[in-house]
Amino acid sequence: MQASAIAPLRLVFLMWLFFTVEYYLKIDLGFLGIYPLSIKGLIGIITAPMVHGNFNHLLSNTIPLLALGGSLYFFYPSVAPRVFIHAYFFTNILVWVFGRPFYHVGASGIVYSLASFLIFYGFFHRNFKTVIISLIVVIVYGGLIFGVMPFNQNISWESHLMGALVGVVSAFLFSRSKNRYM
Repeated sequence: MQASAIAPLRLVFLMWLFFTVEYYLKIDLGFLGIYPLSIKGLIGIITAPMVHGNFNHLLSNTIPLLALGGSLYFFYPSVAPRVFIHAYFFTNILVWVFGRPFYHVGASGIVYSLASFLIFYGFFHRNFKTVIISLIVVIVYGGLIFGVMPFNQNISWESHLMGALVGVVSAFLFSRSKNRYM
């Protein structure tokens, strides 16, 4: 169980490190976010998940990232690293291509991708254990569905939507591979 938390813990550590540096040095690292379709925004594909607007934003990404990331690595250890990479990079690349022209920061796209993967993998795989995991994630994180709607223009719903799409596609692809993952 402890090994399943290492990768998500590393990302959370970096998120808190960035926030601490920003807070104590009184600098704004928002420029490290994703700015769509611009050269200056490309750095955000790597750095945006580490930058958060405020403490509540950081905390609201930390808890689900640890819970969902830990679940991914615990229940699907053979596929988890690839799913995590998909969640991180493909989500951010899609935000860079399709996002609105402002800086998109935070790890919520990764959170949505992980939740979406955990939900849909069970339904695509159709194994009792994976379906139970999917149902638990739906019960705990089912409310995330409202985050993909453009209700609040101050929130990067594009990150949420792209993350959810990456999670669904990853779940479909990995559930159809010759080596099914448990």
